Amino acid sequence: MAPAPRRAPRHRRHRRPRRPRRVTVGRREGLPAALGTATGLYVHATLAAFGLSALVTRSSQAFAAVRLAGAAYLLILGISVWRTATPRPAEHPVLGRAPWARSSTYTQALLGNVLNPKAASIYLTLAPQFINPHQSPIQQIMILATAHAALIALWLLTWTLILGRAARAAASQRFKTVISKITATVLVALALRTAVT
Repeated sequence: MAPAPRRAPRHRRHRRPRRPRRVTVGRREGLPAALGTATGLYVHATLAAFGLSALVTRSSQAFAAVRLAGAAYLLILGISVWRTATPRPAEHPVLGRAPWARSSTYTQALLGNVLNPKAASIYLTLAPQFINPHQSPIQQIMILATAHAALIALWLLTWTLILGRAARAAASQRFKTVISKITATVLVALALRTAVT
């Protein structure tokens, strides 16, 4: 027997409010970011192993082109974060993320690492110190890249967990807007620093 219309609102009042899912979404974004960064490290390790990174670092034109491309990417990313920092009044809170959004996080982390020429120079300067000339250099560089990627992924996932817990205590829209604008400012500053150095 269906309840009377006047009783229906009374039942709705006793429903428990849904818990916000933004913190969970933030944690899910941490894994694609860590994987994207790790993939970028493998790209630089592969290039270093086959000697292609030397071409980039020894050629001033190639190094400048990669550096400016990375600076432009950081600048575009910073402007995008700043523009989306304050949501429009008509927008509703996003409760979930589509798979393409998480893949976008992976792509952003991957491009941010691949377009950083300093990452290539790090492998060219540090890798020879761990290479045994009597063994396969490609295998040794890949082992070094695996250890490096594991440490970076662990670091990023740890920070994601810490920031996710902090977001519970400061879940206001104003706090999120401030953090987004700070992030955008840092990205733009990194873009300018990358372009001039």
